[in-house]
Amino acid sequence: MNDNAMNDNRMNDNALEAEIDVESAGDVEVASGAEVASDNDVIWTGTWVAERLGIELRHGDGGDGPAADGPAADGTATPPGTLKDLLGLALRRNPKRAHLLVSGVLGKHVPQLPSLVRQSGLDLGQRVRALLGPEQCARAVVLGYAETATGLGHCVADGLATAPYLHSTRRPVPGVERAGGFEESHSHATSHLLLPEDPKLLAADGPLVLVDDEFSTGNTVLNTIRALHARYPREHYVVVALVDMRGPEDRLRLAEFAREVGARVDLVALAHGTVSLPDGVLAKGQALVAEYERAGSGTTAATSGAATPGTGSGTGTGSEPAVAPVARVELGWPTGVPDGGRHGFTPDHRAALEAALPAMAARLAEAVSAPAPETGRTIPGPRPRVLVLGFEELMYAPLRLGEALQEQLPDAEVRFSTTTRSPVLAIDDPGYAIRSRLAFPAHDDPDDGPGERYAYNVAGAGFDVVVAVVDSVADTPALHAPDGLLHALAAHTGRVVLAVVPAHRAAPAPALAKRRTPEQRTSERPALLPEPLRGPAFSSYAPDDVGWLLQDLSHTELEAPTEEREEAIQRGGAHYAESLPVEYQPSPAYQQLFRAALDTSAARIAEAVGVVTETVLAELPRTRLPSREATATPRPVLVSLARAGTPVGVLMRRYAEQRHGLSLPHYAVSIVRGRGIDANALRWLAAHHDPADVVFVDGWTGKGAITRELAAALEEFERTEGITGFNPEIAVLADPGSCVRTYGTREDYLIPSACLNSTVSGLISRTVLRADLVGPGDFHGAKFYAELADADVSHDFVDAVAAHFTEVADSVDARVKELLAADRSPSWEGWRAVERISEEYGIHDVNLVKPGVGETTRVLLRRVPWKILARTGAGADLDHVRLLAEQRGVPVEEVDHLPYTCVGLIHPRFTRGATGVDGKAVAAK
Repeated sequence: MNDNAMNDNRMNDNALEAEIDVESAGDVEVASGAEVASDNDVIWTGTWVAERLGIELRHGDGGDGPAADGPAADGTATPPGTLKDLLGLALRRNPKRAHLLVSGVLGKHVPQLPSLVRQSGLDLGQRVRALLGPEQCARAVVLGYAETATGLGHCVADGLATAPYLHSTRRPVPGVERAGGFEESHSHATSHLLLPEDPKLLAADGPLVLVDDEFSTGNTVLNTIRALHARYPREHYVVVALVDMRGPEDRLRLAEFAREVGARVDLVALAHGTVSLPDGVLAKGQALVAEYERAGSGTTAATSGAATPGTGSGTGTGSEPAVAPVARVELGWPTGVPDGGRHGFTPDHRAALEAALPAMAARLAEAVSAPAPETGRTIPGPRPRVLVLGFEELMYAPLRLGEALQEQLPDAEVRFSTTTRSPVLAIDDPGYAIRSRLAFPAHDDPDDGPGERYAYNVAGAGFDVVVAVVDSVADTPALHAPDGLLHALAAHTGRVVLAVVPAHRAAPAPALAKRRTPEQRTSERPALLPEPLRGPAFSSYAPDDVGWLLQDLSHTELEAPTEEREEAIQRGGAHYAESLPVEYQPSPAYQQLFRAALDTSAARIAEAVGVVTETVLAELPRTRLPSREATATPRPVLVSLARAGTPVGVLMRRYAEQRHGLSLPHYAVSIVRGRGIDANALRWLAAHHDPADVVFVDGWTGKGAITRELAAALEEFERTEGITGFNPEIAVLADPGSCVRTYGTREDYLIPSACLNSTVSGLISRTVLRADLVGPGDFHGAKFYAELADADVSHDFVDAVAAHFTEVADSVDARVKELLAADRSPSWEGWRAVERISEEYGIHDVNLVKPGVGETTRVLLRRVPWKILARTGAGADLDHVRLLAEQRGVPVEEVDHLPYTCVGLIHPRFTRGATGVDGKAVAAK
């Protein structure tokens, strides 16, 4: 094929206007695009099939005219509006239907401008929004059809703006309960599964918007509505398509069906018409397919045209073109954002993706433009052609990446299409829609077994660079094999760039998870969970200091006034982990106190860090992964409990490196009182490390609630997951409550990192666990307060303490020797003291009693304090506590024989009426 032939006959990129009329047909209302004149000088890409099979497309046929009344669907279409503008024709290898309507604006078989592809869906979504109105849009759910319309459905949901999105899938997930399914009778792969992560997604009674690329008979729509209506009945369905090609009988059938189920059905399309099929067309089409495939016409890359240097078709000479290099680019896909709508995609996911797209596109642009390391070649000018190639159902992510890449590379011509399961005959003729075909084996271990997959109109199209975008499930050896997709692409372009989006899957149902072997669960989970977040993109710590096993919720509004949070928590209407307090901004006087406290306590903090680190290194079991059997020194994996434990974990890592030359892995995970530890974080750790090497780290103990929480959570995790080896013991810097065996000190003194919130913890918020933000397959969430960088003292704290490691080495060694020989069994003295205080002060809830300097500080910073109990004679360790208490109007009561330096009491019966107008807590009468 001539390298520019496809360019000459591709879809007109300029927007053509198509006005929308609304028709009433019984209970079915139809909105369709009005005919627009097409460019007669361009060869229609359905000519070849139409001439040989006698197939005709009739625009606006079917007796539809403007409705006398009914809801209006306003808006104009940017894509071309006539059938021949929108559609070409090709021949299927399918025993049920001879022809294939090939869309020029879908981005499936025909490479197209990403912006035009997305605008097609946005226009349809905006028309649906005008049809429904804002109130009903807020209650709607959008459902797209696999595989062809997964991206289109996403874009329609974008146009609605407020609706969550789900698409059907042909990729089953073991253990995930089906919310429904239906059949697409004419398709090459008929069964559709519905696997929403949130089982309530389809259960609501708001409008259901069903999106497909085209409707030929309406059978798929009928099957879908029939299956879903029986399980989740509702009053309103909206059917959306690029083109509506149903005949009069099919229209009548849908109208009768709507009356039968008692629901309203609207239909919105860019264009409307019918396909005229002569008698015997199926047999004729099958004969043509057989004839041309016997001749090998256009079926593979090898027959698609000679390689031409500089045009993206290879760089070699002779019969075999040289294979272009393949470069992998790390996208930095946002944590917590699914790769698509297979298990649901919410407006919050959309917002997070929007925020991350520019940075991901910049990485792609750099990879596309950089000289190839093997050849030193850069993409040719002045207007290089770049194709972003998606993967089967994975259409939306590569489409959005392609659209963002358009903006990053304004001088390049960026196109978008995807691979497909659909077998279509390729004919190198300007009047045929599928000019070339690359065939390659499936590379995602599909449930229905191995098979051939295809990329159309790529070979011979003159692309200088192809960016292949797949999900992590599909990043397999088969993708990289000599007969795989990447090798096939590399023979027909100057460069191949591979970008892998982390695959997101709903978590298996617990009952099924118990029946699966540990080996099965461990082997399945790693690909489903993202890599840890690291600074500077997430947190102000250096990348090696800590990897956060969290999802980034920085763009989500989570803060609430302290008094509102306290009232909701105490009334049982909310959990403390479902929102965040407004981040405390220290006054100059308080900052000065922090600096003074750090100066006076850095050495003893350094000693405590050394003691707890040396104790861990001495007592860590010698169990080793096979790859580490030769390691002479124990190499623990530090897992800090975010966020109070994280500065301590960073310091322990620094100490081990400075004193012993050990580079200890360090991660931060979330644990929530009453909810347990993040099970997905444990799965990630078990997949990447020996659980026996994991040492959990926290800042201090109070009454031991988190110690108990961790032990119970790990016991439940072992029971349900079958993954064993995690040690429930926590290593802490200070253990004033006598709750653990591994500690740096049992004194209750000021740890300066307890004085502040995010500004001493890498600018990371407290962790968040809320059902609408954290799904079963997600890490818990947190926010990165990058805007507080000017107030950040995280590195100041770590550096000040680490500066004393050398001078305290002797005292650390002596103290560790004593501790290893002593009985360090927890006495739980702190828990008994808390129970006693709770009863003596009439609180009757140990959760409202927060013992120790660290916990008292957090009461003053985050909760509504009632009073502070201070040990008689406590000195400078409580200066910051007294200052905070004064600022909030909280009384400080000195108490003899207190086992802690201080104890913070949360207001026991708090309502906003219990505080003055200035927000200060009142003292007990």
